[in-house]
Amino acid sequence: MPTLSAADVRAALLAGAEIALIDVREEDPYAHGHPLWATNFPLSKLELEAWTRIPRRNTTIAIYGEALGEDLAPRAAAVLAALGYTRVHRLEGGLAGWQAAGGECFIDVNVPSKAFGELVDATRRTPSLSAQEVKQLIDTRADIVIVDARRFDEYRTMSIPTATSVPGAELVLRVRELAPDPATRVIVNCAGRTRSIIGTQSLINAGLPNPVAALRNGTIGWTLAGQTLDHGASRRFPEHVDAERREAARQAARGLARRAGVARIALHDLRTLESDDRTLYRFDVRTPDEYAAGHLPGFASAPGGQLVQETDHHAPVRGARIVLADDDGVRADMSASWLAQMGWDVSVVEPVDARERGERGQPAARAPQPAESPTVSVATLAEWLGVKAAEGDAANGLAEGHASRAGAGARDTRDTRDTRDTQDARAREVAREDVDENAAQRADEARREPLAERSARSDDASADVAVIDVTASANYVQRHIPGAWYAVRAQLRDALTRIPRARRYVLTCGSGQLAAFAAADLRGLVPDGASVYVLDGGTLAWLAAGLPVEDGETRLASPRIDRYRRPYEGTGNAAEAMQAYLDWEFGLVEQLRLDGTHRFEVL
Repeated sequence: MPTLSAADVRAALLAGAEIALIDVREEDPYAHGHPLWATNFPLSKLELEAWTRIPRRNTTIAIYGEALGEDLAPRAAAVLAALGYTRVHRLEGGLAGWQAAGGECFIDVNVPSKAFGELVDATRRTPSLSAQEVKQLIDTRADIVIVDARRFDEYRTMSIPTATSVPGAELVLRVRELAPDPATRVIVNCAGRTRSIIGTQSLINAGLPNPVAALRNGTIGWTLAGQTLDHGASRRFPEHVDAERREAARQAARGLARRAGVARIALHDLRTLESDDRTLYRFDVRTPDEYAAGHLPGFASAPGGQLVQETDHHAPVRGARIVLADDDGVRADMSASWLAQMGWDVSVVEPVDARERGERGQPAARAPQPAESPTVSVATLAEWLGVKAAEGDAANGLAEGHASRAGAGARDTRDTRDTRDTQDARAREVAREDVDENAAQRADEARREPLAERSARSDDASADVAVIDVTASANYVQRHIPGAWYAVRAQLRDALTRIPRARRYVLTCGSGQLAAFAAADLRGLVPDGASVYVLDGGTLAWLAAGLPVEDGETRLASPRIDRYRRPYEGTGNAAEAMQAYLDWEFGLVEQLRLDGTHRFEVL
């Protein structure tokens, strides 16, 4: 297997040449240390993500990653070769080799964007207010507007009192609708620091006449100050934008993009950027709902604020070209202005007639077909396990609610990790609306009764069957087939040491797609004479049949390392973890200096 040294990778980064440095460990170990430009590509989901995230098959790729004492690079290289990639290399010495060569290691996720945000703050001295100062302004009913620059589902989970959800790329376009009086103070918050810094500086850069400040340290700072957050808020930005304000925002965004060196391109000239030796990413930076209603062919949905926040995930090939589109230029130009400052070669599509945005909905995920595997139907598996569907309308209603959540999990398996949060949140909303409380309680009692019947059977036929669920651990904890074991797909060999031997092994996940890829892995690991099946339709089909489920961490054959617990997301985070996260962010500018590969230039 060919190798690239740390010096080779560093030289490519400094030269602006295309390279994808990929860490094939699960997300949690990745988040505990990696090079600045390494992007997380778990071996467990490599077939599902590679074609979308690394679209050019002759991209230079450097792989590293170790788990349970195994070098994962050879397995990952074999997968990529089977997918048609021709320039795949192992990072010489892996992560240890990178460090031995003097390479800097960074913790957490989406580090390039967070480090860039800290550099913006240090360079521009972005104004900010403490949590105590903002609370006093709220309590005294000062003339302020607080805007939350995160995704709406994050805002729903926890928010600053009185705040309105205005995700990052929407700020310049819409904040004038919320604060038409230039004397009104605008305060931008996020969970930690990056999106509030970028959001605040966006408004300043665009020439908003209002006084603007970031909430220093976001909801983390608010919590550490002993102040109470709201939960379940639903205030959203106004859909309508006054024509004069829209034009002012358009002119400001265009001027800023021009200063940053962003190119403009007509849609019919887009082919000139397509090349056998350059990767091209196309992103629509409007809201997901706008994207679904109609978008340009070939463009993926990446709301601008999240694209700037998670650039390493959306565009893992450093040195690639990026083209952005929206409907009037405001959001695309603002997003592009930041990407250009981050060292990306970025262009914006000139506004086009709405008829050009003829594609609707979400495009099908680009993934290969898995090898043929024997399948088992939901009915047959239920018979093997000795379970049956709960009866009654209430149970059917609950099954529909579970199916909604399973659909979110299935989409997560097909797509990528971080649409999961939004999809699961929306699915939970649907489930709450569709199932009344009493029906849910009655159905819960009904669905658990067959479990008791099964456990009382003397001829426990299910002992011959082992169900292995390779979905995201969060989905497994939320709901899974009774008796199913959770396993990290890339660590099935280790997981089998904790799963009782069986004659029949059945793999599942949300949709069954990832399970089909895992089947080939499992066949070489099970005892002689054992059979391996894939559940037809996956757990989603099980739920749609009204069959019972379990929840919780009932049978973990692998540790829950597939997702890193972010100290700035959700509730219940330890104060020590939140403070440590802030302290780490404060040190990122110095880490950038030590690393030296960033090529950031702040306007």
